[in-house]
Amino acid sequence: MSITSIIRPLLLPRARRVARWATQAEETQAAVLERLLARAAHTEWGLRYEYGRLTGYEQFARAVPLTTYDTLKTDIDRMRHGEPDVLWPGRVKWFAKSSGTTNDKSKFIPVSPDGLHDIHYAGGADTVALYLMNHPESRLFDGRSLILGGSHAPNYNLPHSQVGDLSAILIEHINPLVNLVRVPAKRTALLADFEVKRDRIARETAHCRVTNLSGVPSWMLSVLHRVLETTGRERVTDVWPHLEVFFHGGVAFTPYREEYRRLIPSEGMHYMETYNASEGFFGIQSDPADPALLLMLDYGVFYEFIPLEELESDKPQAVPLWGVAPGRNYAMVISTSCGLWRYLIGDTVKFTSVAPYKFIISGRTKSFINAFGEELIVDNAERALATVCARTGAEVEEYTAAPVFMDQRGKCRHQWVIEFRRTPPSLTEFARLLDEALQQLNSDYEAKRYKDITLQQLEVVPARRGLFADWLRCQGKLGGQHKVPRLSNTRDIIEQVLALNSLTV
Repeated sequence: MSITSIIRPLLLPRARRVARWATQAEETQAAVLERLLARAAHTEWGLRYEYGRLTGYEQFARAVPLTTYDTLKTDIDRMRHGEPDVLWPGRVKWFAKSSGTTNDKSKFIPVSPDGLHDIHYAGGADTVALYLMNHPESRLFDGRSLILGGSHAPNYNLPHSQVGDLSAILIEHINPLVNLVRVPAKRTALLADFEVKRDRIARETAHCRVTNLSGVPSWMLSVLHRVLETTGRERVTDVWPHLEVFFHGGVAFTPYREEYRRLIPSEGMHYMETYNASEGFFGIQSDPADPALLLMLDYGVFYEFIPLEELESDKPQAVPLWGVAPGRNYAMVISTSCGLWRYLIGDTVKFTSVAPYKFIISGRTKSFINAFGEELIVDNAERALATVCARTGAEVEEYTAAPVFMDQRGKCRHQWVIEFRRTPPSLTEFARLLDEALQQLNSDYEAKRYKDITLQQLEVVPARRGLFADWLRCQGKLGGQHKVPRLSNTRDIIEQVLALNSLTV
């Protein structure tokens, strides 16, 4: 009898409970809010907004303002210095380092013991439960899990307090039993130098029976290439013939899908997306045939949503989960057991159904191009690239795009810097097809392209190999959960990338 066949029956009851959310979503979320308010009632934040007197969502929404990282930064910094009972009860000792804001290079998201267990670890367990429910033939636990993480460092030199990538915090504090099936060794997994870490992972795991992978697609792909270089094999299946699933998240999988299929040419290989951010674990792909993610409703996260068109208004109005409609773009707002309250996470989502609540990540509130009223979001970009790559045989490694506000000829357009894994036969044709695909997906972009009056056809600048890895290295963001910004409404990032592209390395 396999280990998986023993563990699977223990996890299936949870998978069946998750299925009941289709008819119990409002009650489930209302109970989460009630627990959060009760737990935080005697914190500084809870006393400030009289959590002990609030009953129900309407009172909560009227009493507590919407927040951003800049709103909470002072309180979070006090928590980092060891002050207790600020945003969440007790002392929070772990902080997930995330991409910065306009005013700061990095954000430091509190990760309380409550949040670690009832959000992040709960999401990991549910991911496995749903996978085993969908794949009864799985032998997942009969081999090792290659979990790719980042690194952490002491937080203000306080005892036992850490700051770093969320993945590193999860690995550091994971149940010791999990370490029996996880590779690489913890000392390797937590190395700060990604290139050294990648080499050690390749050496440590090449002869293991690896059945599953977990990590960010771009960084995992780099590890897999190093494994093949180290072993002299052509395909990952030659190294790990029992590999059956990649649990991925952090960036859209679309640009990497074909390369993974090339490296892992197995009909038994599965790909399962998760939405696990520094701020919380929010979604899991519960149906292999449906790319939409199931919103996880009974963790320590209460959700609200702001229609994207209202986001820039003076008083944007949020709605609870039961107030959303399919097909609209929303900015996601969360309140969590880590002490984030009505917090704008920065991601935008679009619901594909409400029974159950399933969604796609459509972009970022600050990762878009709207210089000319075109409202181009990451979801448009990813889908257009997938369409054009399928037509031309191209494969995209990384990319970023930004507006050209006006060149020397008085022309405006979008400029894309694309690092190709497989270059298309004609860059000119690729740019034309990409422009057409965006018009088909986005009516605002199509309107602005009408007769080239407002916008001209987009421009594609080919990137040299390794350009975006070099850019991340220059930013101190190579490895971990860091990712290349896809769309930007300013030229700050793309000018840095273009400058690096002109260098000979």
